[in-house]
Amino acid sequence: MRKTVILLFLVLALVCQPAFAIDLRTAKVKGLVGETTTGYLAPVKPPSPEVAKLIKTINAKRRQHYQEIARRNGTTLRAVEVLAGKKAIEKTPPGQFIRINGSWRKK
Repeated sequence: MRKTVILLFLVLALVCQPAFAIDLRTAKVKGLVGETTTGYLAPVKPPSPEVAKLIKTINAKRRQHYQEIARRNGTTLRAVEVLAGKKAIEKTPPGQFIRINGSWRKK
């Protein structure tokens, strides 16, 4: 009886789990997000709550990383953001979105 209850609990836990959150690679491949010249991600079209959360989380981590780089190198956050944006755009594969001068385009 106890094994049945545990098994039922595990099955219900799996069934009731929310769908896996979208990851950055998938969001980029699907054209939901793109790189910008500011060094941060932005939504290509109005985002779902899941995509908005992804962007917010990644951008917060990027900002923290950029601040650390700026501090270590005695430069401004803005200088690091611009350089990071340039590098991110250069590394973006063909078919994914980049925002240049406020306009989205596929690379």
